[in-house]
Amino acid sequence: MSEYVLGIDIGGTKCAVVLAERSNRDKPQKLIKDKRTFETKQARGWRAVLGDIFAACEGLLEANALKSSDLYSIGISCGGPLDSVAGIIYSPPNLPDWDGVPLVDLLEDRFGVKTFLQNDANACALAEWRFGAGKGYSNLIFLTFGTGMGAGLILDGKLYSGTNDMAGEVGHIRLAEDGPMGYGKAGSFEGFCSGGGIARLGQTLAQENIKKGTPPAYCKTLDDLEKVTAKSIADHAKNGDPLALKVYEICGEYLGRGLSVLIDILNPQAIIIGSIYERSGQLLAHSMNKALKAEALPFSLSVCEVLPAALGDSIGDYAALGVALNE
Repeated sequence: MSEYVLGIDIGGTKCAVVLAERSNRDKPQKLIKDKRTFETKQARGWRAVLGDIFAACEGLLEANALKSSDLYSIGISCGGPLDSVAGIIYSPPNLPDWDGVPLVDLLEDRFGVKTFLQNDANACALAEWRFGAGKGYSNLIFLTFGTGMGAGLILDGKLYSGTNDMAGEVGHIRLAEDGPMGYGKAGSFEGFCSGGGIARLGQTLAQENIKKGTPPAYCKTLDDLEKVTAKSIADHAKNGDPLALKVYEICGEYLGRGLSVLIDILNPQAIIIGSIYERSGQLLAHSMNKALKAEALPFSLSVCEVLPAALGDSIGDYAALGVALNE
């Protein structure tokens, strides 16, 4: 039996192709055998990027003295919208030229190997479930909490992607009548709980305080507003800046409200949160837990853990491999 798989992680900035030994699927630290990365430079068009993907796959096989026939499967993680059943990508925001690209067919024609496609949130859910913080759970939710807020759902031991791959778009949920904009909607889950949302909230509060003559440490003047990021606010919050702490307190409150909706509806064993929560969870925990206790059904909350993602910067590699190994 072929014991190797390829994982392809496609992003707007960079792409990675990883070769893994299928026999090591239960040993994540030994799973990845080799890796190639390259800048996407998506302005070149999808055909040029696809050529680089082909070259990276073929380079990995050649460097490891393998042939296409040694592969068991190929997995692809890419931002949506996409059709995972048909294997087609439809103009992701960071890859606008990829409109109706039949990526699965193109890879299967090139390598003669069964190939699978999932959006990045679903792929990350598979990764944390198979290899990370979600090992051993049958019902879990993975939340991206980075540039945007999206979810991947593992329900009854299977990935649930919905009727047309739109399950898990939790960032669109409105949590307040007004607030930072996310998903084109003021007061949305993504508006409060994403890198851009935290920055916008921090800018709004900073502007108010600058006009009062009490500028925060993370933004001294109105000219500095555009330099404010979720990270810069977090750095000052960790150093005790009161307004920076307030920004993360508000974010944590709305994170707790959003999690409460998911807990009440889906009754998961765990919610695993990546990116900003991994790095700054200590700034969010108090107000998040307070909101969870106020909003979630106690019986459901009692069986649900909220955990930081475990795979860190490697999650994109494991996400693509999780798609390849999702049997």
